[in-house]
Amino acid sequence: MRRFAPRAVLLGLAAPVGALVFAVLVCAVVLAATGHSLLDTIDAMVTAAQRPRTFVNSLNSATQYYLAAIAVAIGFRMKLFNIGVDGQYRLAAMLSAALAGATWMEGLPSVLRIAMTIAAAMLVGAAWAGVAALLKVTRGISEVISTIMLNAIATYLVSYLLNPARLAEERPGSNNVGTRPITEGGQVGGIPISGSSSDLFGLVFLAAAVGFTYWFVLSRTRFGFELKVTGLSESAAVASGVSVKKMVLLSMLLSGAVAGMVGLPQLLGSSHEYSLDFPPGIGFIGIAVALLGRNHPVGMALAAVLWGLLDNSSNALDVAGVPREIVGIMQGVIVLSVVIAYELVRRYRVRTEQREVGKALGSTRAPAADGTVPDKREEASA
Repeated sequence: MRRFAPRAVLLGLAAPVGALVFAVLVCAVVLAATGHSLLDTIDAMVTAAQRPRTFVNSLNSATQYYLAAIAVAIGFRMKLFNIGVDGQYRLAAMLSAALAGATWMEGLPSVLRIAMTIAAAMLVGAAWAGVAALLKVTRGISEVISTIMLNAIATYLVSYLLNPARLAEERPGSNNVGTRPITEGGQVGGIPISGSSSDLFGLVFLAAAVGFTYWFVLSRTRFGFELKVTGLSESAAVASGVSVKKMVLLSMLLSGAVAGMVGLPQLLGSSHEYSLDFPPGIGFIGIAVALLGRNHPVGMALAAVLWGLLDNSSNALDVAGVPREIVGIMQGVIVLSVVIAYELVRRYRVRTEQREVGKALGSTRAPAADGTVPDKREEASA
């Protein structure tokens, strides 16, 4: 088995590396067609990424992308497509912000306030994902359809609640409104980085802990084994005594609970309130990061950092006279090409394994009495 380890590693790297190279080639064509230089564009982005502030902001974005990717990956392991991460995290962030900023919370110890905020966000995310799970296990409604609809409902629900007559306050001298600001006792301090005016989110350690827990549960527990088996074959899971409906419900609840934490690094580490300018769309980025990272905790971490670097270094393109939309083109091409690349690699791996099995079977045929090895066609006719 050891001699095939290098091949397995190369096959694992072929899809993401190939997708990235293909995306660069496509962007080169686009830049050439618009009269810009690929080398100048890369130089501008690399120079920007080397600045401490850009690097810290990239890691902060990656923290949120990573949590969103794990939420999506939990569903992927069960062959469930939780598109509702975006609605789950926005609703959870808004309600947990209202709780954390409540006057009666200010008298509690800081650790307890932060723990209650995190728990509230997880419960809201799990409850919102649980609606789609119940519709699937009781009525057979596709989670794709239900989570898309729940995203729209969450958008309007947040807009309804984010009103000065309900959970929001007006900001003097601005058209913006937001929840009551979270005081210092409910905030999570950042990590100062030399040369950067921005601090690294303190909840980056929470994201790392969630990633480790995701790996441990899936790889070292019976629940993780049952979850993967159910995703691979429901009939095999039923035959081994696993309740498919129970696994669907639990996996969606866990996915929603992780989704509820996506907005917390920004909420507790920087903005300290949920307002109209709270970052949207992170849930959909999580889908791309999960696909690029192949649902592996380390792969998703690397993909999240790459996505964060692309997002935060794109501002430097305006200074270089290059349309910053080129980054969006690159990100879209990466997602599209990585899906195709993974499928091509999978097919190649299957064909390689079939050839290896055929060779192994051919070399283990017992010789006949005269010392000759029987032909496969003769064995089939016999």
